[in-house]
Amino acid sequence: MTKFFPMPLLAFFFLPHFFFAKSSSHLVPALYVFGDSIVDSGNNDFLNTSSKVNYEPYGIDFPAGPTGRFSNGNTFADFLAQYLGLPFAPPYLGLSEDQKSEIITGMSYASGSSGILRKTGSAIGMNLALQIQIELFQETVKHYLPKNFKANDDLLKYISKSIFVVVTGNNDYLNNYLQPARYNSSSLYGPVQFSSFLLKEFKQSLQDIYNMGARKFLVFNIGPIGCAPALLYSLNLTSGCAENLNQLVSLYNEGLPNMLQELSDSLNGSTFVLGKFYEVSYDLNQNPYKNGFTNRSSCCVVNHATTQCLQDVSPCMDRATHIYWDGFHPSQQASFTFATGCFFGTTQCTPLNILELTQRH
Repeated sequence: MTKFFPMPLLAFFFLPHFFFAKSSSHLVPALYVFGDSIVDSGNNDFLNTSSKVNYEPYGIDFPAGPTGRFSNGNTFADFLAQYLGLPFAPPYLGLSEDQKSEIITGMSYASGSSGILRKTGSAIGMNLALQIQIELFQETVKHYLPKNFKANDDLLKYISKSIFVVVTGNNDYLNNYLQPARYNSSSLYGPVQFSSFLLKEFKQSLQDIYNMGARKFLVFNIGPIGCAPALLYSLNLTSGCAENLNQLVSLYNEGLPNMLQELSDSLNGSTFVLGKFYEVSYDLNQNPYKNGFTNRSSCCVVNHATTQCLQDVSPCMDRATHIYWDGFHPSQQASFTFATGCFFGTTQCTPLNILELTQRH
């Protein structure tokens, strides 16, 4: 069973100042975030899509209120930034030209409903597919970051010491393969072939980021989508998980470590850390009480057509005991549990935890 680093939420706020955002105590120069709604900090607010959450009760536990985060509060990336001593990575689409030129502590290109494949999520509106996110990072490297460095070598050193988080693949199943009425991927590929196709595309994307100077990667596997409240509701399941759906994404997850190892072996100076989002989330769902949770249902009242929270309807009061915030996304407390284990622990992120990754040269 996955074990969690034993730290209650309250303890987080009493960590030494070493872990928080002061310019003298950054553990790495920057945090760059790629992926989907699990780590979107507001990019979708600037896109024409129904996959946006710029309304209450989203952000009910976030100081700024609704920001486009698919959570009641902080995301995994937010907690990770705090542990690294960095500000939260702002959404790239929300920044002015001047801000893009000045910010050197990292940005987020993550976009709700997006995936590895360009078509993923397109049926519900615009998003930044992973390849588009990489193009925006390339724009950052070519046009904005150089203004802060005297020499290109200094820029490359900065990028090589920064951490790159990539959380993607969930929607390639949820908002693509599992929706045959909207996408043709399931008619083109069997489950094994589709997972192989995704991994091949993803491998190239990670190599593209490496080619722009990135060396330290944290890459998530796909979560147990068959345990999400929205899926359980649509399948009329009152307990357990839809294991056939979990087995589907497990084909991808089983191939991911080997793919990352191949990249690590072939890309000089690279370090790839695997975030075991599936294993941690599955254990939370199977053993919630062991991990301090009591509820597997959505905390907010969900619009089952969109799987998002109904606007301006009060959510549950006991948010810290809920694994899920809405139909799919983790609550702030669940994100905190995983971020803490991934940063300090020995099982959630392998072969290194994030604190160890910061010390890699």
